[in-house]
This record gives sequence, C-alpha cells and structure tokens, in this order.
Amino acid sequence: MTKVILISQVPLPFSKIGSWTTLYKNYLQGEHQIDFIICEPPEKQFENVKYSLVANDLIFKIRRKIKKNWYLGYLEALDRILKPNEKYIIQIIDNFGIVKPLTSFLVAKGLRSNCCLQFFYHGFPPFYENYHGRWFFDSIDEMVLLTNDSYLAHKNYYTVLPTRFAVLHNGIDTTKFFPLSLKEKQAIKQTKNTNDKTVFVWCSQDRPKKGLNILLQAWKRVYETRQDMVLWVIGCEPKTPQDGVVYLGRIPNDELPVYFQTSDCYLFPTLCHEGFGMSLIEALHCGNYCIASAIGGVSEVLQYGKLGKLIENPHFVSAWENAILDFLEDPVPKITISPELYSSESWSAGMNSIITNAKAFRAD
Repeated sequence: MTKVILISQVPLPFSKIGSWTTLYKNYLQGEHQIDFIICEPPEKQFENVKYSLVANDLIFKIRRKIKKNWYLGYLEALDRILKPNEKYIIQIIDNFGIVKPLTSFLVAKGLRSNCCLQFFYHGFPPFYENYHGRWFFDSIDEMVLLTNDSYLAHKNYYTVLPTRFAVLHNGIDTTKFFPLSLKEKQAIKQTKNTNDKTVFVWCSQDRPKKGLNILLQAWKRVYETRQDMVLWVIGCEPKTPQDGVVYLGRIPNDELPVYFQTSDCYLFPTLCHEGFGMSLIEALHCGNYCIASAIGGVSEVLQYGKLGKLIENPHFVSAWENAILDFLEDPVPKITISPELYSSESWSAGMNSIITNAKAFRAD
C-alpha cells in the first residue's frame, strides 16, 4: 500500500495565517490520505496522522552547519519513515531548495523508484530558466499548480517539460465567507455610517506590487466628482489622509468576513503575477463585485470576466479611474456563485483525487 508523506517547512498545524496551511488543516481534520507529516515540532499535533519531527535544538544546528546541509533534519526524519519494500508519495510545498538534496538522498538509498515526488507550486510564472531548470522537472514526478493558465505559462516557456501536471484551485471556508441579505447588509452599513454610500474595499499587505498607490491616485480623481463612496483599506497602516479613504489597519481573519459582506465592490489592483488571490475569492463569496488586474492567475479565477471586471492595463491610473466610475454609474447585477466554487471542501476533494491518481500511477 502506498503511503503519503507531507514535508512541511513550517510546523503543522501552523499558528499563523497562511493559505495552504489553512487548507491542509481543514483537509487533515476530514477524510484525508496523508500518512506522515515531516516538520519541526508544532504546538499541538493532528491526532489522525503520524509525525516524524525535524530536530531544531542547538546540537542539531551545529551538526547541520558542519555538514553544510540545511535540509539534514528533514532527510533524517524521512529516513526514519522509509522502508525498502514500500512505495511512497512525497508532497513538497513551494520548497524548491529541498528537491535536489532529497533526490540525491533517495538515489543513494536506492529508493528513488519507490517514491513519487509531488511538488505544489503556489506561484504563477515559471521560476527557472528554460535550459538550466530542466534538472528540476527531471527530478519530480508531478507538479501541481493553482490554475490552468499557470500550466500554459510553463508549457509555452519550457522547451522540454518532462513531468506530469495537475491543477488544484485554492479554496476558502464558505461557512465564514458568504453573502448577507440586502436587509442584513443595509443594517450593518448603517452601523458603520455608510448606508448612503457605495463601499469599495482593498485588502492586502502594503507592498508596491499590490498596487495600492495606483488605486489611491485613481480614487483621488474620482472623488473630485463623486463623494457618494468610501474606500476601506484593510491590512495597511494609515498613509497621508485622503478624502473618502478609511484605513482599518490589520483585521483578524475571523473578523474579515463582515467587512466583505458589507462592501459592494472589491478592488484587486495587483501588479504582479498572482498565483491565485485568496482575498479575491473571499470577497467574491461575500457578494462583492470584483474589479481586478488581468495578471497571472486572476483572469482564470474570475472566469475571464464572467465573475467580475478585468483591467487589461492595471499599471494605468486611468484604467482604475474609469472602472470605478463605471461601477458607480451603472452597477452590475449581483453575481451569484455556487458555494462549492473555490471552497475548502472542493480543495480537499481535489487533493484526494490527485493522491488517488498518483497511487494508481505508482501501482502501474
């Protein structure tokens, strides 16, 4: 019987907010197929999975430095699990550095043919040069991406791509992120003194690639003619005061749904190739109309404009100015989506399918 091993760079369960760690937490609390987790000691372990813990004490750190092997602890933890006559699926999450030493370790043990290496990549664009990156794809057995568009980007970039691919969309907890009735929404708007305004919201870390500065410039232009609107900025410390802009700072994830449920339009002016965009689908599930950059995986997430408006030239302030004005002057009909779309349940089902297919491949 094929066993499944998850190698995690962070302790699981993870105490901080993280998209893939949250998805694995939900998955491991349900009907999952993970047999072992390799990670540093967590505060509390999952009950229905076995652990092989990575040492992190001072003596081990000295050993790791002497051997000049950053992944020594992971390899030693893996060595405690592997048996010569069994087959394994080994899952790796965004940890490019471990692939080469892991492959060398398995070859040295004579176990490479017993193992299927699944690499889960949460970015979008290819990350290695065409020719020099070939070793990576020769080393793994399957690469799992967030969108089909990301697969196409890889297929079109690499001359040789010698591995299987799969796509697994991100998912969110739709029991927390869901739309309110119009009456409920208006009641909350009144408590926040926005019942007579169109509420826009931006939520991210304040880094240049997230596009907040471009959005604020566009907002300033629109606000000169329209004051029946407000922009909530979440996750960012206050900048220079600006009319119609309210900085809400960092909001705990459990409190975030009410802001998305109260707002009317979510703005996602990313200037980088996003792998997926978790806040985008959270806002979408809460009933927001979404206006987003047509970059990376975003277009696929919004089904190429079916679930929102895509900005083809997101680096242009005028593009956002016009999109905001268009929404104010001609609000679009409410978009209804299935609760299963981009849900954590659909992610768990997709993960089980990927593992089942890999097990069948190893059996062949």
